[in-house]
Amino acid sequence: MNKTINISFFLVICYLNVWSQNKQPLNSESASFKNIWTKPPAHIPNDVSVDAPLMGNGDLTMSVGFKGYQLRYYLSKNDFWRLRSQADGLSGPRVVGFVDIKVNGFNEGDFSAEQSLGNGVTTSLLQKNTQKVTARSWVSATENLVFIELSVVGAATKVSIRLTAPENRHANLKSGKANNVYWLTRSFTDSVDIPTEVSVALKTFNYKDSTVLLQPGKKVIVGLSIESKFKKKKPLDAVLNTVSKLDEKSVTALMNKHNNWWKLYWSKSNITVEDPVLMKAYYQGLYKMAACSRDPNFPPGIFGWTTTDKPAWNGDYHLNYNFQAPFYGLYAANRLKQGEPHDAPLLDFMRRGEWYASNVTKTRGILYPVGIGPLGIEVTRNFPAYEKESGGLFFGQRSNAAYGLLNMTQQWRCTYDEKYGKKIYPYALAVANFWEDYLKLENGRYVIYGDAIHEGSGKDKNPILSLGLVRNAFDLILDLSSTLNIDKERQSKWKDILNKLSDFPVQTRNNRQVFRYTEKGVDWWADNGLGIQHIYPSNAINLDSKAELLALSRNTIDEMKRWKDNNTSSSFFMAAIRVGYDPSVVLDELHKYALRTYPNGFQLNNPHGIENSCTIANALNEMLCMSAGNVIRLFNGLPKGQNASFESIRGWGAFLVSASLNNEIINDVKIVSEKGRLCTLINPWPDKKVLLIRNGKKSETISGDRISFKTTTNETIKLQAI
Repeated sequence: MNKTINISFFLVICYLNVWSQNKQPLNSESASFKNIWTKPPAHIPNDVSVDAPLMGNGDLTMSVGFKGYQLRYYLSKNDFWRLRSQADGLSGPRVVGFVDIKVNGFNEGDFSAEQSLGNGVTTSLLQKNTQKVTARSWVSATENLVFIELSVVGAATKVSIRLTAPENRHANLKSGKANNVYWLTRSFTDSVDIPTEVSVALKTFNYKDSTVLLQPGKKVIVGLSIESKFKKKKPLDAVLNTVSKLDEKSVTALMNKHNNWWKLYWSKSNITVEDPVLMKAYYQGLYKMAACSRDPNFPPGIFGWTTTDKPAWNGDYHLNYNFQAPFYGLYAANRLKQGEPHDAPLLDFMRRGEWYASNVTKTRGILYPVGIGPLGIEVTRNFPAYEKESGGLFFGQRSNAAYGLLNMTQQWRCTYDEKYGKKIYPYALAVANFWEDYLKLENGRYVIYGDAIHEGSGKDKNPILSLGLVRNAFDLILDLSSTLNIDKERQSKWKDILNKLSDFPVQTRNNRQVFRYTEKGVDWWADNGLGIQHIYPSNAINLDSKAELLALSRNTIDEMKRWKDNNTSSSFFMAAIRVGYDPSVVLDELHKYALRTYPNGFQLNNPHGIENSCTIANALNEMLCMSAGNVIRLFNGLPKGQNASFESIRGWGAFLVSASLNNEIINDVKIVSEKGRLCTLINPWPDKKVLLIRNGKKSETISGDRISFKTTTNETIKLQAI
């Protein structure tokens, strides 16, 4: 049962459609792609991912369903959790509340919806014969505000509007009315480690009752202001103050700012390929991450959108890939603001990680359990029914903290921002310290013992994933140390570990050599792709690797064929592209993958939420512009005969790269060097010389299959074949 408050929302009678008043056009291509529902979402509310329209501004999120004459808008917020370091089912993200709009006379068969990927505006339509009730909704990209515009065609109809909140004996719910403003506060303050509180305020114009008469030719706007105690010391005062200043003019101004934000977002980078299915999936993924990830201190939980108070896995940050995967593609896509939230919970957990390393593995550095929350919270502590080590749930895995370095590595290599490097250096050093102590030097090689590759797979020796993660960790710490001029005296030890780290284990399957999941222990896994994650996202193998490693990699990809995988699809396509697997197969499987989705882009029946949001965007960017290993390859992963183009894909070395491909000819090659680093590029015209045009002036001519040239900070270089 829900506690219900019958109230009048902030209702503004508008004779002009404020959505059409915006004078700033959106990115035309993103706006042309839409999510379409021909029936109500079936999986909302849900303890896992939902199939509903998704809106948000990276902090405040909202989804919508329809059942029993009633539209329900589910409000959630990345920083609204019950924060308790116990695995008792009482930790995790929580629902802020619901907006219920009841329209009598309509049923589920009368529902449809359309959502623009250009700006997230979502139109829900209830239609029966000649009568149409429309609800257009959006979450402001620049403020924690929600607006829902209601209109009717045909006969006038009564609509009731209510604010509700889930019944939860652990939550404190307060509500009231002041000066015609209705408010609600929901909080978790009892038996928690950190109290949380969120407030919603609503104001009514022209209507004082909770039932509104919708009349043809007139529009009603429902508006909400929502804020948490993490953002404002007195969130209720803040939302009341915000609502008091809202009027018709401000709604129009907010829509202009909203559309301008989305226009700028879509301009960060873009691609064009000839497959409209993949293009839509590209925009769906980047849209979802813009909608749910921007708060630098509170990344989205595993599902992104919270619709119940009992999300599966406590809605946690699951550290053995699920938490990291949504962020994989954001750095090449030049969406750094959406990638930034990834780091906060990992950095906040360092003190507890040091405690676990000291008490569980008797090492320096950090050891992380499988699931954490924000602000140092550990939602898997004292988990029942599983073996625990000093209260921590590790499933025998020692690699979770090293996994946390993958996206940090990607952002560092794509930006070489020294401020960012200094921010992550303590974490990277702690991971290096752990592995310095945990690795065993035997017979001239470093060996990993007692590290499960899968949750609970046992005391595996040399799990291939951890071997990849360790390589990434020491590659990164060496790069950071050299660039930042820190701890240079330790570099010889780190280089020694890299030089002597055990080789990736190998086995024979179906008469060919493939990778083995571990040297001793698990050999293969039928329904998971961890056996290729040393390739990607660990970056241990690329097209400059030894021929035998590339052959093993392609054999393993072919043997696994994990194109459709509820675990690790986010890395499987990328691994295939990284090692030069048949591009026509990759593109075909990617197309099939894009078709196996709900209307909002979530994979069908995949419970893991946002982890695959950018799988397709990441793969397409890599096909068009690969830069792993600090070598730029243009259109290397695209099959012959394809036309494509891209602008401002962010590559290793802090380069923004643009190019086009038409009829097998590469043109319009432009590289912006943000940090003035050496640029190495596979010659797009291997049989021709290349003219460099630096900041608009013709410069030197170079030749060869692989070309390298110096750059200066913020220099723009165009390349032409001569």
